[in-house]
Amino acid sequence: MNIDSINNGIVIDHIKAGMAMKIYDFLELGALDCPVAIIKNAMSNKMGKKDIIKIDSQLNLDLNALGYIDPEITINIIKDGVRIKKYHPELPETITNIIRCKNPRCITSIEQELPHVFKLVDREKDEYRCMYCESKPN
Repeated sequence: MNIDSINNGIVIDHIKAGMAMKIYDFLELGALDCPVAIIKNAMSNKMGKKDIIKIDSQLNLDLNALGYIDPEITINIIKDGVRIKKYHPELPETITNIIRCKNPRCITSIEQELPHVFKLVDREKDEYRCMYCESKPN
């Protein structure tokens, strides 16, 4: 299989096998008007199998939210065919609409148009709580 390299864009690497579509949907990559490649179950010496997403465009996205979805992800920023930055996203201070509050008494259960916002309360334990009711995600 041959997937072309990208000139200017983003490569999201070291995604747990099978998680690429969740990230694709979360980032709403289907709405982009640029080439996007999803490589599923690629062989990896480190992980056994992994997924990779290549986006051939510079995007203005907060990719740190990916740190909650999969903290082992590597994000590579490509410019003029050369990787100029490589990093692992950190856990964001807040995450919106990635997880949903399960508390039936939470305002988000009644006011369904409200965003589900969770704030980081303990970075060492990767613990988030609902901004409205302080519940932990399940």
